[in-house]
Amino acid sequence: MYEFGFRQPAAGYPTMSYYLGIDVGTGSARAALISSNGEVIASSTVDTETWRDPHDHCIFEQSTTDIWAAIASATKTCLASCNISPAAVKGIGFDATCSLAVADFDGGPVQVTSGPDLGAPGERNVVLWADHRAEKQADLVNSTGSVVLDYVGGTMSLEMEVPKILWLKQHMDPSRFAASQFFDLPDFLTYRATGARTRSCCSLTCKCSFLPGLGWQDAFFEQIGLGELVQGGAYPQLGASHADVLTAGLPVGNGLSAAAATELGLLEGTPVGSGVIDAYAGWLGTVAARVNSEELTDTPPTLADSRYRLAAIAGTSTCHLIQSPEGVFVNGVWGPYRDALFRGWWMNEGGQSSTGQVRFDPLPISADKAQLIEFVLTTHPAYPLLVDASKAQSKNIYDVLTDTLEKLRIEEGAESLTELTKDMHLYPDFHGAPPSPHSYQQYTEPVAQGNRSPLADPRMRGALVGLVLDAELSDLARRYFLALQAIALQTRHIIDTLDGAGHDVRLIALSGGQAGNEVLVRLLADTCGRPVVLPPPGAAGGAVVRGAAMLGRFAAEAAKRAGADISETVQGEILWGIMVDMTPPGTLVAPSASPKEKRLLEAKYKIFQEMIDMQRRWRREMEEACE
Repeated sequence: MYEFGFRQPAAGYPTMSYYLGIDVGTGSARAALISSNGEVIASSTVDTETWRDPHDHCIFEQSTTDIWAAIASATKTCLASCNISPAAVKGIGFDATCSLAVADFDGGPVQVTSGPDLGAPGERNVVLWADHRAEKQADLVNSTGSVVLDYVGGTMSLEMEVPKILWLKQHMDPSRFAASQFFDLPDFLTYRATGARTRSCCSLTCKCSFLPGLGWQDAFFEQIGLGELVQGGAYPQLGASHADVLTAGLPVGNGLSAAAATELGLLEGTPVGSGVIDAYAGWLGTVAARVNSEELTDTPPTLADSRYRLAAIAGTSTCHLIQSPEGVFVNGVWGPYRDALFRGWWMNEGGQSSTGQVRFDPLPISADKAQLIEFVLTTHPAYPLLVDASKAQSKNIYDVLTDTLEKLRIEEGAESLTELTKDMHLYPDFHGAPPSPHSYQQYTEPVAQGNRSPLADPRMRGALVGLVLDAELSDLARRYFLALQAIALQTRHIIDTLDGAGHDVRLIALSGGQAGNEVLVRLLADTCGRPVVLPPPGAAGGAVVRGAAMLGRFAAEAAKRAGADISETVQGEILWGIMVDMTPPGTLVAPSASPKEKRLLEAKYKIFQEMIDMQRRWRREMEEACE
């Protein structure tokens, strides 16, 4: 790995401007105060609560009241820890998971929990993105053949907002449904902050069936039984006619309301930028990084360069985002979404539903952990041995696994870890089982559902070939490496599918918890045959909140031009310039596989694809046998 220069800390905090980025993830809210040159001055994270249903493992619910309280606490902690005046905070940006928030027309929370109180005032008013209650409603949407499906890779996910709204319509008292308004969570946060009901193009086009350049499709709503949302083209429950949709970072309303300013410890009127989905904030916070190598110069990248850079935001799940100046339709990949971030540009979004955050402390032994890396580790009989070795050696569990693999490689005379595991193959689309009853209220991780991209097949399952009678740490280490290798192979599958449809991926900008896993990073570079650019050490998990802060800065810049029509070109220049200013230089990891390892990886990739074909063939044969 080659590491390139870091920005020097700002010399005089009081003389600078600062921007507040607020990120709401699956289980926490994070606030970060970031200077105009990209230095993180302070950050704070506060956990949020997720509720489960002991009788239905598909249910994941949250509370906007709880989320907003966490945001307020994190924000005040940030300001207090660095002693910066609220007047120095010039703009605020929000990102969040693509979860459905339901409120009445006064902004009060509306209960989304099934039962007699569904639709009544109640704190549990968020259907989390991972909630899968709307499977039948998604099937109905996907049976329509509507043009909206063309812009989600041909299939609308049950994790998107329209199937969830349809579920509420079918289960809620009609009068309660009519009295509710529906938000993608980033838009609810800007609404809560400003009182303005405008919506973001990112949320609406990516998760709510709002078509680029065309807006809402009335015939589609009628076809699926949501015709009452139209209301003469006003769409009050969706909060936005075509004219009310803002692209990323444009100022929302008149900035912070007096109430929100008091709650956050900031000034009334502070500009608030139109929000984005969390993965898209990760794209903002990574793809403009400068790098220096034989292949890439340390000169600032241009907006035109962004079309060649794939952002991979890798945590609990992994999202793969790439922008293009024209719409590229890719089967099994969401999009193309026009204006999701930059006006006139299109975005495609691939993803792996279950990969797994990298935690360096021992993980709880729990069969209900649904994420791939954690599941592979904690369900193996040698996992307690790994924990004991970690404690005895004062090393994190991943270092112990890496050391074990290297020892095995030397003992067996293998040139690489890929050769060490040449007789074992793992397919990674593991299907999460329901949580065990004792952990329903505490369990906050999403349940994996088949393949998100590029197959868009919810029935795909995991597979492991090459098992032996070995319950020792050596076998666990091999399976761990196989899990990382499978993530890399599937990433290549996504990239190959994108390129086959018309994209040209030349670089992977990686962020999130998994960017700290050197073995995975190396596998991604060698398997995909493309350089990987990493955030600086310690900043891998901050790309998302950094992207949110960029939205706050853009809102402040745009607010100075109040009343002026910002052209598409000028808007793009301002936002991209902010991204270049606030993104720290990256660390480049170039492909370095030997000729032999390249051959092995090619063979692994061929087997990976054959495992897909074989699983689908076996599924058909078993279905035919049941007829």
